[in-house]
Amino acid sequence: MGTLAAREFRPCFSPCHLVLVFLCIGTLHRCFVNGREFTGDYSKLSGIILPGFASTQLRAWSVLDCPYSPLDFNPLDSVWLDTTKLISAVNCWLKCMVLDPYNQTDHPECKSRPDCGLSGITELDPGYITGPLSSVWKEWVKWCIEFGIEANAILAVPYDWRLSASMLEQRDLYFHKLKLTFETALKLRGGPSIVFAHSLGNNVFRYFLEWLKLEIAPKKYIQWLDEHIHAYFAVGAPLLGSIETVKATLSGVTFGLPISEGTARLMFNSFGSSLWMMPFSKYCRADDVYWKHLFDGRGKMQATYHCDQMEYQTNYSGWPTNIVNIEIPSVREVSQASISSMECGLPIQLSFSARELSDGTLFKAIEDYDPDSKRLLHQLHKLYHGDPVLNPLTPWDRPPLKNIFCIYGMDSKTEIGYYFAPSGKPYPDNWIITDIVYELEGTLLSRSGISVSGNPGASSGDETVPYNSLSWCKTWLGSKVNITRAPQSEHDGTDVQVQLNVEHHSDLDIVPNMTRSARVKYITYYEDSESIPGKRTAVWELDKANHRNIVRLPVLMRELWLQMWHDIQPDARSKFVSKASRGPLRNEDCYWDYGKARCAWPEHCEYRYVFGDVHLGQSCRLKNSSTDLLQRYL
Repeated sequence: MGTLAAREFRPCFSPCHLVLVFLCIGTLHRCFVNGREFTGDYSKLSGIILPGFASTQLRAWSVLDCPYSPLDFNPLDSVWLDTTKLISAVNCWLKCMVLDPYNQTDHPECKSRPDCGLSGITELDPGYITGPLSSVWKEWVKWCIEFGIEANAILAVPYDWRLSASMLEQRDLYFHKLKLTFETALKLRGGPSIVFAHSLGNNVFRYFLEWLKLEIAPKKYIQWLDEHIHAYFAVGAPLLGSIETVKATLSGVTFGLPISEGTARLMFNSFGSSLWMMPFSKYCRADDVYWKHLFDGRGKMQATYHCDQMEYQTNYSGWPTNIVNIEIPSVREVSQASISSMECGLPIQLSFSARELSDGTLFKAIEDYDPDSKRLLHQLHKLYHGDPVLNPLTPWDRPPLKNIFCIYGMDSKTEIGYYFAPSGKPYPDNWIITDIVYELEGTLLSRSGISVSGNPGASSGDETVPYNSLSWCKTWLGSKVNITRAPQSEHDGTDVQVQLNVEHHSDLDIVPNMTRSARVKYITYYEDSESIPGKRTAVWELDKANHRNIVRLPVLMRELWLQMWHDIQPDARSKFVSKASRGPLRNEDCYWDYGKARCAWPEHCEYRYVFGDVHLGQSCRLKNSSTDLLQRYL
């Protein structure tokens, strides 16, 4: 059936022309691909985008008559996200969204497939009101066009984010097509590609790297990576999972849509991907399955799951606290013959760590009280623990790529644990959240105000993914790390702090000894280009950057562009772009300084009125071209 579905609908990986060329960050000033050198020219580089969960538009691939609504679903109609049809025909919409929880097939009356190319990831629900709310990559496109990026510089590769990794390959041949996308980009432009993944897209890319090991000769694996992938940007990666997945599984998360939490839970738990971002322990791993392709019957083998002693010697599986605290109704035997043989006693509160979520202990404990548990256990064992390529619920080491940039937000109030109790209502509303535990800038607090025991980290997450999950990529840094902290806004360098060769232990977080102003948002760079010869690793922490909106932040686009500009220059004097100062690069960066009655940054901006300007700030424009301004970042 998976093969038939793949033939019925083939997602088109056309070179939709976004422009992550500014993501085309090379790390070596001289790079060779198939014996050919490219230096100081990004025209040979391609960018490949892997969007996050719920960030690809889904379109109907069947005809569905909605009897109680004037709006029907026809082929190519928008399903995710069409708020008009969602409101007027929610039952029809749900049929086009849900999957069979056991075999991941479509609803008998409706099927949906991901949109292809750039149109599938820019605006999920175009419109005057809904467009800005559902915009994902649109601002990014505008930024790149302004800097003159060529139209065919990026390949967008949307995927059906409802499916698990193995089903993506089985139904859509997604990873085969992704491999061909890299190879086509190399032939088309003559150089390797830049991978830009957000949120769940990082999990997809990780699986692709493991899948690739089993598809090509072992001796050619690293060679293939060097020739086809120049740099990898991991943005908002849930490297150890995301807590919100637990809430969506037991209670429901509406994603801001006008649906009930119960409906959202029904939909979410039908997806094979519902467990892909489940929190897991950093101490538990699965055996390497790299050698399995040497033997016949590869798919029949299963990796062994085991945990280090640290898992049992420490609390919380390396997380700040227990993730789930849940009340289970207790049942006690009663001997009196005149009374029923069973009587409900006081509920028992049980706590579950990250390991007990990822290995199914939680779902087994509530199996008698929740009909979703059997379905979730089936998905967990079949699609994750039994995956012949990779068990995704295990921590991953640094990928063997030349250049890796891990980017995420921090210091926001982020959910880190939940208290659940029976609601007394029927499924799917049979659980309610009685309390929530948050992490905030190195402390733990609860919604109810009660004290919380645990081991808080040095900071907090990005409102969606906790800090310890985002910052796991710090373990990819070497023993000596250069740290730079600078304001996110344009600055003259007076507030830049630098620490060189900071000692780093691989199992511990790096906490820079730097001052911080409460009124300034900073970006902290952790950079290492010495630990692995010929490879660079960098971690960027952005204060108060929201998980869902980080890809639209101008500061992120600016930093990526500057890094690209630095790396394509043959006469660049350092491994990473200078952080000494940040001036305006676009007309939008110039503004009116009312205190001095002139345009701010007078050395770069000037007052130049253009017909249609409605305020003084709009009339502040750059004196010189962006190309001239970029020369100082070499």
